[in-house]
Amino acid sequence: MHKTSSRLLALLSLLQTHRDWSGEDLAERLAITSRTVRRDIDRLRELGYLITTVKGPAGGYRLAAGAHLPPMLFDDDQAVALAVALQTAATGTAGTTVAEDAIRALVTLRQVMPPRLRHRIDLLRLTTVAVQPPAAGADPRVDAQLLTDLGRVIHAREELRFDYAPGPATAADNPRRVQPHSLVTWRGRWYLVAWDLDREDWRTFRADRIRPRTPTGPRFAPRALPGGDVSAFVISRFRGNDGTTTDWPCQGEVVLHLPAADVAPFVQDGIVEERGPHHCRLTLGSWSWTGLAAAIGRFDTEVEVIGPPQLATAFADLAARYARAARGARVTGGADE
Repeated sequence: MHKTSSRLLALLSLLQTHRDWSGEDLAERLAITSRTVRRDIDRLRELGYLITTVKGPAGGYRLAAGAHLPPMLFDDDQAVALAVALQTAATGTAGTTVAEDAIRALVTLRQVMPPRLRHRIDLLRLTTVAVQPPAAGADPRVDAQLLTDLGRVIHAREELRFDYAPGPATAADNPRRVQPHSLVTWRGRWYLVAWDLDREDWRTFRADRIRPRTPTGPRFAPRALPGGDVSAFVISRFRGNDGTTTDWPCQGEVVLHLPAADVAPFVQDGIVEERGPHHCRLTLGSWSWTGLAAAIGRFDTEVEVIGPPQLATAFADLAARYARAARGARVTGGADE
């Protein structure tokens, strides 16, 4: 019986590769006869798998979508990837039925996992920061083994040494020593939140730029994260603050000569208030006053500054800068002609 069960699982694994299999190919791969293949196909059909017969000179089989969800097979990496995706969905949609369904699915998946895989996903404790559109050029593809390794050192509270490439402009990797705290996702990317031992401060590191060194360092007593909440800390840091507040360093209010419906889809966490059919009030934040003025200017309409004075000054500075650029363009254009 054990031999037959193992053979059925191996057959199902082959059929799940989304290609047509001839009976002879299956028999050769499984080292069985074509008659046994036909018998095993019938057993899988009885279990609820919709396996269609492919017509042709050699004939064959194809696993098709059925009317209900039958048991499925996953290899180790697929199972871990599915668990990561479910954890991300559960934390990123908290308070919704989607989150509840994701949690139930994760519990079900964990119950049927072998101990080695259950241990791997138990080490992964992920935090999904408030849902936002992916950053331009965001690439969420991070090696699953790296996430597992980071999750392990976080769980074990072991110091981590790694080489880190802050960006493409950096010629060489920077060696870092940290006390890892959390794994988070933010706008389509994975980050490690950790206490940097050499810089004596909290840092966020892009996971795809981390190259761990071995062995890991000694165990450590965990530090209290500023504010106590991982999501709030990450939002604060990406907004240029110290991690204790999620407010933007610079926040201003303006009236735009546009309908609120035309502005709202493009302000992310800004606040838009309707002020008539052709005007709206916009409250928006940024890392700097110049950046805020530039962000508001992209709406390409008349702007009335409500406040504060720093925002009006930033508009004046940008206007002068753009005027100089325009004059330079005219001079250059005349010389070329």
